[in-house]
Amino acid sequence: MAVLLALSADGVGPLAAQDHGIAMHGDLKYEAGFDHLDYVYPDAPKGGELRRAATGTFDSLNPFIIKGVPAHGSHLPFESLLKRAWDEPFSLYGLIAESIEVPDDRSSATFVLRPEAHFHDGRPITVDDVVFSWEILKEQGRPNHRLYYRQVQRIERPGARSVRFVFDSAAPDRELPLIIGLMPILSKSYYAAVTFEETTLDPPPGSGPYRVENVDAGRSIVYRRDPEYWGRNLPINRGQHNFDRIRYDYYRDGNVMMEAFKAGEYDLRREHSAKRWATAYDFPAAADGRVKLEHLPHGRPSGMFAFVFNTRREIFVDRTVRHALAHAFDFAWVNETLLHGAYIRTRSIFDNSELGSRGVPRGLERDLLEPFRKRLPPELFEDAYRPPTVDGGVRANLKAARRLLVEAGWVVQKGSLRRAEDGLPMAFEILLVDSANEKIALSFARNLERLGAQVRVRTVDTPQYRYRLNAYDFDMIVYRWGMSLSPGNEQAYYWGAAAAAQEGTRNYPGVRDPVVDELVDRMTKARERDAFVDIVRAMDRVLLWGHYFVPLYHLNEDRIAYWDKFGRPDITPLYGIVMEAWWEDSDKAKTGR
Repeated sequence: MAVLLALSADGVGPLAAQDHGIAMHGDLKYEAGFDHLDYVYPDAPKGGELRRAATGTFDSLNPFIIKGVPAHGSHLPFESLLKRAWDEPFSLYGLIAESIEVPDDRSSATFVLRPEAHFHDGRPITVDDVVFSWEILKEQGRPNHRLYYRQVQRIERPGARSVRFVFDSAAPDRELPLIIGLMPILSKSYYAAVTFEETTLDPPPGSGPYRVENVDAGRSIVYRRDPEYWGRNLPINRGQHNFDRIRYDYYRDGNVMMEAFKAGEYDLRREHSAKRWATAYDFPAAADGRVKLEHLPHGRPSGMFAFVFNTRREIFVDRTVRHALAHAFDFAWVNETLLHGAYIRTRSIFDNSELGSRGVPRGLERDLLEPFRKRLPPELFEDAYRPPTVDGGVRANLKAARRLLVEAGWVVQKGSLRRAEDGLPMAFEILLVDSANEKIALSFARNLERLGAQVRVRTVDTPQYRYRLNAYDFDMIVYRWGMSLSPGNEQAYYWGAAAAAQEGTRNYPGVRDPVVDELVDRMTKARERDAFVDIVRAMDRVLLWGHYFVPLYHLNEDRIAYWDKFGRPDITPLYGIVMEAWWEDSDKAKTGR
């Protein structure tokens, strides 16, 4: 970003040029004055309805606190200072803020608010609202908000519509300007009379393209497009937010939800079940073309879908024990028998991207890891990681597991696997919320029992599951961490030692590794993309060899099924389909179901 040859108002140093957006690395794709994003149809028709579905229930319209289960779509009424473009790894463009200004070292970020931006109650969005949002989320928001926003040293007000966030100038985190740019902006006047940290089914006023129209507590929620939405003509918004209404209906479980789709009760579903994709779409509407089935490749990292060990539990503290137990997952059998051979075994948190570690560490990646050699397992430097498996099938796997367990001091006594020194039994529960994962968990449990472990698989409802996850009250779960092409501060929320000690984060394994903390810190300070990629690969490698989870599988495409009532742009962006850019085709919709 260019630097102006001028001094700041206090004479301290040079100011960076104001800009219409900011990229984490490199240059923005879209220049100032761009008309619309490439992956939208700028003149998409407005109208119609998008009907979606979810399982479980909800009890809150406040998605910014740890309490309660927020409704699907509860983000729709809210906006941030900047907005993301999904055809770039991590770039943001002006939304509530018309510009962002950062110095070359990114030690601060100054946002200038648009004078026309206002909340649904007609109140203009002011600097006071921005400052309030930062303060309330920093103190009472979700743990990720608290983690990010506490890195702000102070806030300044250079002008009536300007607000400056000043960061730690000694070691600036280069992602922080973007993190602040994505901060949801809340109404200070509204929360003067409402308790922020309580669940509510009364819709708080946002400033976004949709408002809550109707709530049937725990069963459905409807959002209506605001035809007078203040930001509807901004370049970052053109061609998006096209449906007049967006509705979410809730169903007891995935099977009931599938039957509702076949009956035409909702419009579109992303299919995550290989069995359903292979067997459940053989119904008349799919056969005659009224329902479309598509495979849409994408460029997103796979993320990590896995059985997750809670290392806060005594039985899972030892890395060798975790490594041993991971051998009991028989991917080949699961893929062939339960998943119709459709999946790829996940070997990296960032599979399907340049960020995934591969082979043995070399070059800069090895240089990054070398100072920590004594803290890291030797095999990290000597072998390419692959999920624990042995050629020869599950029997060979279980033999390898037994050897590792003996090495770690565990023995089988009267058919029960116990720690030799104190008799602690290897007994634990695999906690689930999605019944679709039950057969996979049961197959894993059966093999674990062959090792002498006592394993119970238990499926609970959404509120109980969410409560237990927030409190880390589980032994093992099945969980999916989504990843972007520009990982950063959220990695501390997923894997950082501080997050491990704080309820409500996504550090479900309880990772407390100073090497991971150091690499996450370096990740957020990297200036060049090449160095950044090596840092991410190094962190990926450390986590994989820590055996905090048993990697499962992924696809490098999205599978979607939808009733043929939609129009959509020809271009699918890097991150996959963007529903905000779809619209209802009135001619198709007239044909009915």
